Amino acid sequence: MADYACISLPGRVLAALLGLLIGGGQLGQPATAQPTRSFHTLDGRTLPPAYLDRTIRHLMDSARVPGLAVALFEHNRLQYLRTFGYRNVAAQEPLTPQTSMYAASFSKAVFAYLVMQLVEEGKLNLDRPLAQYLPKPIPDYPQYQDLAGDARWQQITARQSLTHTTGLPNWRWIAPDKKLRFKFNPGQQYWYSGEGLQLLQLAVEQLTGQSLVQLSEARVFRPLSMTQTSYVWQPKFEQNYALGYDEQGQPLPKRRRTTAGAAGSLETTPADYARFLAAVMQGRGLRPATKQEMIRRQVRIPYRGQFGPLATVAAADSNRTIQLGYGLGWGTFESPYGPAYFKEGHDDGWENHSVVFSRAGKAILLMGNSSNADATFMALLARLLGDRTTPAQWENYAEYPPTAP
Repeated sequence: MADYACISLPGRVLAALLGLLIGGGQLGQPATAQPTRSFHTLDGRTLPPAYLDRTIRHLMDSARVPGLAVALFEHNRLQYLRTFGYRNVAAQEPLTPQTSMYAASFSKAVFAYLVMQLVEEGKLNLDRPLAQYLPKPIPDYPQYQDLAGDARWQQITARQSLTHTTGLPNWRWIAPDKKLRFKFNPGQQYWYSGEGLQLLQLAVEQLTGQSLVQLSEARVFRPLSMTQTSYVWQPKFEQNYALGYDEQGQPLPKRRRTTAGAAGSLETTPADYARFLAAVMQGRGLRPATKQEMIRRQVRIPYRGQFGPLATVAAADSNRTIQLGYGLGWGTFESPYGPAYFKEGHDDGWENHSVVFSRAGKAILLMGNSSNADATFMALLARLLGDRTTPAQWENYAEYPPTAP
């Protein structure tokens, strides 16, 4: 998580805002036009738009979430996209489908899609050591000098980077001395690693001779008409962007990223990311075999939690039952409705989640500008999609009973 400073509001203003959050009021009112078609869930329910709206408002108000975007997909196409609440609570500015929001680790899914295009074109081999794509040894790059003296950097591949099996930590700055070092041998086990994605970014930029900003614009954003998306902050985002809010409803400073990071610098809108997810579901931009390689389970995840002390504790039978694992840039599991693939994005003030059920052609996208938003996710997955298989404990999501409000 990033380290943000909090901005204080006057007491009476904060009290009024929290009143809206707790009591509903205008906060839970949808900010987009009313969809007219009902959505059909995985478990056979038919949900009219009014039910969807009412359920979302109830959950976000109960969890004190200032703004939430929800998209539902049926037959591999966008069926429902609504935004609720505010992008800026103090200014009473509504969240809209065109509002710029921090995507956090959704960045990794977009990058994986881009990398798989390079694989398909024969420009990158998933199992060739990344060091072979670079003009000099990895420790000779200033950001990787900590790895000097540890020859394991020579073993890291693109497949390991995308499956989070490089042996590198999530972020070096989590360590007390902030130095980068291996936690285990490359390929040995799953361990979520932003550092592994950043190393792959370096290799991709070197072998193509283009920056991530250039590659993503040419290969992903322009072809998919994602006009309000970038790995770095753009001046056009200034007109309509969301603030993130902490657990107490305090706004956090907006970070305008100027350095592209494949692991987590993406800024996008609910409408744009819904376009991306629909494109992945439809297999646009990738051959069927390439897409299948991206979303199939490549490694098993036997641990109880994705982060923290539970990340190395053996899980109960539930993880084995759903065959929890990781593909290339996406998490995977099995459900009563067939295989599913998912991606989340978390940071202080931001919570995002997406999950696709391939065989059923159904999916959900959730984007919230609050550290509280993930408290609604399991209930939204169950009530709106019929998904009761997503591993709540591993995701560290609160489990809500799947009953209507």
